[in-house]
Amino acid sequence: MTDPVTFPPSLWADTAPDRVPAPPLQGTIEADTVIIGGGFTGLSAALHLAREGRKVVLLEGQAVGWGASGRNNGQVIPTLTAAEPDAWVARFGETGRRFAELIGGSAGLLFDIVRREGLKAEAEQSGWFQPAHSPGRVKLSAKRVEAWRRFGFDVSLKDARETAELLGSEFWHGGMYAPSGGHINPLALARELARAAEGHGAVIHEQSPVKWFERQGAEWVAATATGKVRARALILASNAYTGKLAGGLAPKIARSFIPVHSWQMATEPLGEDLRRRILPGRQAVSDTRGDLRFFRYDARNRLITGAAIIPGWNDAGRAEAKAAQNLGEAFPELGMPKMTHVWSGYLSMNWDRFPRVHNLGPDGWAWAGCNGRGVALGTALGREMARAVAGEDPRGLALPVTEPQAFPYHALLTRLAPAYLAWLRRKDLHEPDL
Repeated sequence: MTDPVTFPPSLWADTAPDRVPAPPLQGTIEADTVIIGGGFTGLSAALHLAREGRKVVLLEGQAVGWGASGRNNGQVIPTLTAAEPDAWVARFGETGRRFAELIGGSAGLLFDIVRREGLKAEAEQSGWFQPAHSPGRVKLSAKRVEAWRRFGFDVSLKDARETAELLGSEFWHGGMYAPSGGHINPLALARELARAAEGHGAVIHEQSPVKWFERQGAEWVAATATGKVRARALILASNAYTGKLAGGLAPKIARSFIPVHSWQMATEPLGEDLRRRILPGRQAVSDTRGDLRFFRYDARNRLITGAAIIPGWNDAGRAEAKAAQNLGEAFPELGMPKMTHVWSGYLSMNWDRFPRVHNLGPDGWAWAGCNGRGVALGTALGREMARAVAGEDPRGLALPVTEPQAFPYHALLTRLAPAYLAWLRRKDLHEPDL
């Protein structure tokens, strides 16, 4: 009998629906598709394949939602951090256009799945807002609004007055608003996606870290310490935690991004009077800083926020103080809010902010590099990879494929990641208006 998996001390671990863990893999089994990773991408792929009647086996090294998918802020955002839609077209042509359209529709797709499957995930499609932290960034917001509108998406530019009304603060100057966005309880979403996938016939094995996988003849084989899965197709969906549980699992992919340690936290529930004045529309918010400020409400009217810090000493305490100061600066009524939960995890960052999709071989797919946008993007890419392994016409897929390329001096770059974040913060503070 295996010991229970320990989750970080997050608000989500305290509030997500309970899940009876699936048993570890034992022996050798066969499937149409084997999926490695029980986060949003793997679970979305499993759900979409199982709905089509395909035999799916998902292997999760710890527990469903244990990694980044169960630790993040829960914001459902239909854009990427820096790679604009026109940049995707410039790099990948028509495939890039389809990928940009996938990104723009990713939040709507997630909420559609929640409604269709009846998922209990505290989902609120209340919109996502990206306020500009300087007058120059309002010009950038206007360019982003114009670009996404050309791609057919419902976004709008808010001026300073509208921004103050939306946020309950005059701290920002305007910004881009996307009504298709919102927020969810991420661990609840992961567990509910697992429940829905199992309900459609998918088989999940938890506490089954994959030690290796390879192509053998016409099959993929994925092996754990206690069993193997043989399948026609394979999806590697471990993203920021690739290599964390098995160092040699996919070394090129594990070294193709920088794992960034991110801190999340939750305030005490706000009283109704404060809640009506601060962010009255309950949107998800993340601003235009490189060292961004982000926040939103949960179902109990706690503000869920976070911070990035350079690690060294008392990391949790310093992250908490920084996030509380950021909130207090924007919303003086809060003072220095007390945090009841503080937790952390990894996100995967590419230096150019372009997520990477990899073809591992015949019917073998992977991706990495969420850059802080993994909730909606991971769910959408799970569906897209399910379509790919189901044999749909690849010309109709939104998969801009690149070869896995390890960063040179990856270990050094990983150590420098906090300094890179600090540089982003200085750059945003001192960059002249556009």
